[in-house]
Amino acid sequence: MLDIRRLRSEPESVRKALARRGVEAPLDAFAELDKKRRELLVEVEEKKALRNKASDDIAAARKAGEDAGGRIAAMKKVGEEIKALEAVLDDIEAELGEILAELPNTPQDDVPDGADETANVTLRRHGTPPSFDFEPRPHWELGEELGIIDQERGTKVAESRFTLLRGAGARLERSLINFFLNLHTGEHGYTELFPPILINTESMQGTGQLSKFAAQEMYKLRDDDLYLNPTAEVPVTNLYRGEILDEGELPLNVTAYLPSFRREAGAAGRDTRGLIRQHQFNKVELVKFVTPEASAEELERLTLHAEEALKRLELPFRTVALCTGDLGFASSKTYDLEVWLPSYDDYKEISSCSNFLDFQARRLNIRYRPADGGKPRFVHTLNGSGLAVGRTFAAILENYQNADGSITVPEALRHYMGVDRIG
Repeated sequence: MLDIRRLRSEPESVRKALARRGVEAPLDAFAELDKKRRELLVEVEEKKALRNKASDDIAAARKAGEDAGGRIAAMKKVGEEIKALEAVLDDIEAELGEILAELPNTPQDDVPDGADETANVTLRRHGTPPSFDFEPRPHWELGEELGIIDQERGTKVAESRFTLLRGAGARLERSLINFFLNLHTGEHGYTELFPPILINTESMQGTGQLSKFAAQEMYKLRDDDLYLNPTAEVPVTNLYRGEILDEGELPLNVTAYLPSFRREAGAAGRDTRGLIRQHQFNKVELVKFVTPEASAEELERLTLHAEEALKRLELPFRTVALCTGDLGFASSKTYDLEVWLPSYDDYKEISSCSNFLDFQARRLNIRYRPADGGKPRFVHTLNGSGLAVGRTFAAILENYQNADGSITVPEALRHYMGVDRIG
């Protein structure tokens, strides 16, 4: 949520910042409603003061043995006027809340301008895409031939884009989860959590998952106010909702593995084959709670931690700065890590590392108490995939495939897999 004081004091600055995202913000309507709200608050308080005085006058009249009937009737009328004004006030505050809930975060100044992903900027590359002396095959063909990916039975059990992994495939998935968690807890200083998979509406709204365009991607339970987890960022960030942390606890770095669920309603074409866009997928998430002064540096550190996972697996990838038109709803700045997939002859996203500034913290009311004893301040939150497990699985099959259809297991995973080759 954007700071309401900022909307009041610098509306044109906010308007220009949101225009960089292609968003036409209803700030004039917001200003008009906000002005009316403040006027009504003053009027309500004045009438409450008048009612209180009338109550004192009635008590004094009764004590003096005077008839207070007229004053009582006048006080009741003021009470009815207050009730009517408060009803209008409730409606205005609901409208203001709806506007605030749909305003995305403003991009940072150094985010490149652009309408869509074609304007994203490649910052660096690591590794070289493999050169094969045979015709490489996509991971879904390799997995089916090896008997480790079974999309037909996954569809039978659920529906399309739910996949069954078997044998070495199931072991590879589990090995990747363990490898990522051990790397981030053992070397990068994160504390591992295992939060609930079901999440309530307040938690989803707090992290910006239920904006107008994102809500359709979520799976909601029919009989309960609960959603299936779309990404571990949601339950992990909400663990501190409504709390005041001590500055000495920051930065607070946590990692969590959770199965995740999304409808992926807009996906089409080749992305719907294989493991790239599944309705159920596994992720290891990295989340940071930091002071405002540290968040820019912590985004760089978070991104390097996600990059290190790809480097250890020796997968070729590039790091990309997202342009304003490609930012997520709550993000102020995002780096995508994109892994090389031979089946696409291109790079595909495998992690997004984002700085939300205080956008989520304002919604969730997560603050910290400064060490110098000042007033509590909102924390800054950051998160990134460390990494998306299914896409890493796909990248390993395609980049490590051999002419005979077998898969060489990356050195970093052999301890977990117990073999150096699948096939």
